Amino acid sequence: MKAVQLNWAKIMAVLCIMACVSDFIVVFVLGSHYEGYSQLKSTMSSLGASISPVSNIISTWWICIGIVFICFGIVFRKAFNSDSKNIKLGSLFIILYGLGEGIGSGLFKADRIDGKMTASFVVHDIFGGIGLLAALLLPLVLRKEIATKSKRAFYIFSWTVFLLGCITTLLFSFRFSSDQNNFIPLYKGLWQRLFMLNLYAYLVALSIIMYTKET
Repeated sequence: MKAVQLNWAKIMAVLCIMACVSDFIVVFVLGSHYEGYSQLKSTMSSLGASISPVSNIISTWWICIGIVFICFGIVFRKAFNSDSKNIKLGSLFIILYGLGEGIGSGLFKADRIDGKMTASFVVHDIFGGIGLLAALLLPLVLRKEIATKSKRAFYIFSWTVFLLGCITTLLFSFRFSSDQNNFIPLYKGLWQRLFMLNLYAYLVALSIIMYTKET
């Protein structure tokens, strides 16, 4: 790897870590400025809806971190073995996550009119679904591809992240249940945040590996 490439790898690794940590802080802070918003019971998408007092701020933030994740995905492929099919796929998944859950969620608001989903809401959900699926599959395709001092540990870590991602995704999907008073659909915000925490832990681990990677 050339020195310039290595510098970009380090820069993007740091930016990715900052984006992952900051996202939780931003959502928590902005959520406190939305009366009636619950970090455990409300989805993050509702923060970006037009009726939200912080709609424009959070939408801009999502677009910004989406760009960071897309750039990270591009540099990630160059930092590792770009000839590996799984590295290419992992890079694509990171880019799709940034595009879907970042830029797509920021541009299209999850608005409802008279309780019905708007076209913007549908597009928002489609982009979000693409980003979620990409994030879910990321550790599955990278589990054998990232060389570390303890490759078996990373392999087990990847499987753990994938399985926890499946569980939290399943729990989050119960938000569509007709019985919204049950514990699982009621705490949809909790399951979404646990999914994000799980994913961001994986992205932070990848960032650290990329930052410390030798030429």
